Amino acid sequence: MFTGIIEATGVVEAIETAGSNLVFTFSAAFSQELKPDQSVAHNGICLTVTEIAGNHYKVTAIEETLKRTNLGQLQVGDKVNLERCMKTDGRFDGHIVQGHVDETATCTSISDLNGSWEFVFEYQPSSENVTVEKGSICVNGVSLTVVLTERNRFSVHVIPYTYEHTTFKTLKINDQVNLEFDIVGKYVRRMMQV
Repeated sequence: MFTGIIEATGVVEAIETAGSNLVFTFSAAFSQELKPDQSVAHNGICLTVTEIAGNHYKVTAIEETLKRTNLGQLQVGDKVNLERCMKTDGRFDGHIVQGHVDETATCTSISDLNGSWEFVFEYQPSSENVTVEKGSICVNGVSLTVVLTERNRFSVHVIPYTYEHTTFKTLKINDQVNLEFDIVGKYVRRMMQV
């Protein structure tokens, strides 16, 4: 389990094809602290560390993960948001994040608000996923609060610290991001359908 509080950004060092999978090599400041079988969220996607060598480590993304996320669009040199799994004795600073991406969204607008930035995202109109005003959303692994919400569109405001310490500072209009909708909202929606 994760909280959506980003620890560091990592860099894609290599991408290899292995059947229908992609094997990514990342470098990160905490690489030497990792161990095989450990879960790390990459842009909000929980992936298992399979190998470590110095400040580099490897993870494998299977076909299902590649279909649901923006991982397949990564290129060598790209940065990703990283978070190690939550420690049981740690503070719960964000919200419940599973590392299971529901779908991707497109960034449609970025506005400098002279103290924060507004990002607007649109996702598939056919999606059953929902956001609520002042509810939680995980965008590329970052726990954020929904500001405005419509049927398949929502906005978030990003403070300067988050902007500088995550990949939000490199996000552009038309970029694809990973979304994990609030787990409580997903259960409520499911109960309403029964």
